[in-house]
Amino acid sequence: MNEDHPPPPSPYTDPHETHLIVLTGMSGGGKTVALRALEDLEFYCVDNLPPALLPQLVDAVGRGAGRRRRIAVGVDVRNRGDDFEHLPEVLSALAATGVQLHLIFLDCSNEVLLKRYSETRRRHPLATRGMSLADAIGKERRLLRPLMAIAEKVIDSSELNVHQLRRLVATGYAQATEGMTLMFQSFAFKRGLPLDSDFVFDARCLPNPHWQPRLRPLSGKDAPVREYLEGEPLVTEYLADTTRWLDTWLPRFEQDDRSYVTIAIGCTGGRHRSVYLVEQLAAHYRETREGVLTFHRELD
Repeated sequence: MNEDHPPPPSPYTDPHETHLIVLTGMSGGGKTVALRALEDLEFYCVDNLPPALLPQLVDAVGRGAGRRRRIAVGVDVRNRGDDFEHLPEVLSALAATGVQLHLIFLDCSNEVLLKRYSETRRRHPLATRGMSLADAIGKERRLLRPLMAIAEKVIDSSELNVHQLRRLVATGYAQATEGMTLMFQSFAFKRGLPLDSDFVFDARCLPNPHWQPRLRPLSGKDAPVREYLEGEPLVTEYLADTTRWLDTWLPRFEQDDRSYVTIAIGCTGGRHRSVYLVEQLAAHYRETREGVLTFHRELD
């Protein structure tokens, strides 16, 4: 992980308090990725919520029957006009009611934002007819400057890939959950090993759905691929052995005060076998612990 981006200190002191994380920042800076990481940590997540509705959301989710103590909301320039400009006032009013507020700003350099938009061919939310992408980014930065100034944490994603950003956010807020946070990641060996993995498992020895024409366009998340792999004894044996090994050794790392462990599983293309195994392992550990994340490098 980039040493210039230490994980944010965990703000959780009382598990019975309602915590609201508001994610904002530059479009293309990684807000959606960060929100997904918090969702994996069992936060109740809503994207692109009008700021005026924040108090109602907290009342409905954080204070009613079956309440959720951890809420994360994405707010950006798609919420334009007076509603967005009054966000600081809305947050102050919520803090006065006892809600523990955490405003996180996702930043990114203009050069990297231009490159990301060029690669994805997405339209910037402020890019209207006659306005260049560079001008839209500049306008957005001016609009967001007041929020950046009051943010509890500013994360610059310019030199972070998707997985590094998810890990940074998850590590910083993992203490909202009980015990060690687990990240299960699938990948393709042909694109190289994930450098920040603690354990790497090789699934290339297993039957490959890629050679089944009807399964080739699908992924390990799809039911036909799952059914195919579940019908292969080698896959069942591999999954059982891997689970048994992790069940044995993960508690040792937890006893050593590790707060975060990444388990990577690779296959040739990173779409079928590794994705299936990651999903199965994550489901297994979610039955007994919080803070289980998944990331599919070749799909996400």
